[in-house]
Amino acid sequence: MQSIYLLEKFNQGLSLSSTEIESLLQEDLQNNYFCNIFNLTPENSIEKIKHRLNLWEKTYSLVNQYCQKLGFDSFDILSFLWKLWLPLAIELSEEKNKQKSTLIQGILGGQGTGKTTLSHILCLILKQLDYQTITISIDDFYKTYHERQKLKKIDPRFIWRGPPGTHDVELAINVLNQLKNPNNSDSILIPRFDKSLWNGQGDRIEPETMAHPDIVLFEGWFLGVRPIDKTHFNDAPLPIKTEEDKQFAKDINEQLKAYLPLWEKLDRLIILYPQDYHFSKQWRKQAEAKMRASGKTGMNEQEVDKFVDYFWKALHPQLFITPLAKDPHLIDLVITIDKNHRPQKIEKYLTMKSN
Repeated sequence: MQSIYLLEKFNQGLSLSSTEIESLLQEDLQNNYFCNIFNLTPENSIEKIKHRLNLWEKTYSLVNQYCQKLGFDSFDILSFLWKLWLPLAIELSEEKNKQKSTLIQGILGGQGTGKTTLSHILCLILKQLDYQTITISIDDFYKTYHERQKLKKIDPRFIWRGPPGTHDVELAINVLNQLKNPNNSDSILIPRFDKSLWNGQGDRIEPETMAHPDIVLFEGWFLGVRPIDKTHFNDAPLPIKTEEDKQFAKDINEQLKAYLPLWEKLDRLIILYPQDYHFSKQWRKQAEAKMRASGKTGMNEQEVDKFVDYFWKALHPQLFITPLAKDPHLIDLVITIDKNHRPQKIEKYLTMKSN
């Protein structure tokens, strides 16, 4: 790929000639999908390429350092930064400029899809564009440990935190309202959650005081997911097998209704969409194996199977995520990823809301 060679040259402090910049430009323009997704035209392409190169100079070292710690391949870092992360951050900055209020960007991704990694990288880049950006997770709005213990006594099926019903939705709505429409105060309290407390069951900790942001990256494993017709559970996919499984799925589906007012706070929604949802189980097993190898506590393969199956019984990806990924009225970008987390396809739909 010619662009990778040129970017490596650029990283060495060597200037690119006009011919080389034209080569980068033509590589982009030949990709109709890329042009459509990131609004690249022959008229604005030179300006956009130069802007991206300027931003590359400011961000490559920071992003490379972060990604190297996560074990990214050097080629992937170059490719992802040039072809996805920088264009996406630039698009977010342009969307923010279209509205006065804070931009709330939702990021939906199942276990192991890389939503937290994407959020962090976008934050690094947007900071260099002078946009105050924060990340929050649906996890930050879990009910307290004691509230979840009470919930478990009422409904013993809530054996793990995570499914709809284990979050303080009212708190989340209030926080997003404050983020969306800041009052006269200079800061806002952002709830935070420590998963290590209470032997891994987790609890809320002191909130984080933050300046009012320009952009919020809000991520979660079922962010933006909508309730479905209960008839879909009549012939549900595995691991939903028994009548008890079906009833649990129906009850969790009902719990989703309480989250709809929260989803209305999103301005945009990106989905990190695995080519095969079974990848999530594979990724979790790899992550737990690394933890065990480093001397930390980690689940074995059977425990991972049971853990992931629980969440698939609650909100099965085939029933909830697949239809959403095809709905242009509810999402604006779908990033399809392979088993190695490499983007294979990017699809752009209509922007969710007009501001």
